[in-house]
Amino acid sequence: MSAEPGKRAAAEAALQYLDAGSVIGVGTGSTVNVFIELLAWDKGRVRAAVSSSEASTRRLKDAGIETVDLNTAGPLDLYVDGADEATRHRTLIKGGGGALTREIVIAGASRTFVCIAEASKLVGRLGAFPLPVEVIPMARSFVAREIVKRIGGRPTLREHVTTDNGNVILDIHHLGIDEPVKMERTLNDIPGIVTNGLFAIRPADVLLLGSAEGVQTLKRG
Repeated sequence: MSAEPGKRAAAEAALQYLDAGSVIGVGTGSTVNVFIELLAWDKGRVRAAVSSSEASTRRLKDAGIETVDLNTAGPLDLYVDGADEATRHRTLIKGGGGALTREIVIAGASRTFVCIAEASKLVGRLGAFPLPVEVIPMARSFVAREIVKRIGGRPTLREHVTTDNGNVILDIHHLGIDEPVKMERTLNDIPGIVTNGLFAIRPADVLLLGSAEGVQTLKRG
């Protein structure tokens, strides 16, 4: 298995949070892909997985891991996913891969959310990475105007992208996010927004930051 040392270190560290034979949530992205590869080496570690995207579902099935619907699985003990940015308070920006809505739903349905990322993803303030917002297509222009009015920034349409839910994504550039919980709520109050890529109301419980030197663990409390 070949992967950047930080991604592999974080993915390996997440294995310690698995209960053998459980049903877990699995996210989307390059670091999660490494985690899926690790699961493929020992399929008995999980009984099945609830996936946050069609791409991850294909990878899980190719690895011989059964995927199930969240409605069937019910509450999950564990959700493992990556991040585009993270702070020491375990607040995140996610959605670079376009799966933010399903990710935030599965995170909300899980007792423990373990975020795995390279150490370079740790920032002092969120917002250098453009914040993704999933939007109902007919509301795209209205939502963009409301975003500028309410929080500023520069929303741009992510070209040629349709989410697994049939929606479009606006990426908000030039934000400095000092109050992520407040901003998450403000955005979700705009009609036409399905959800946004801030994970602040429900942050990660455990943040595993991998590098060639090892893994830094940041936990709730």
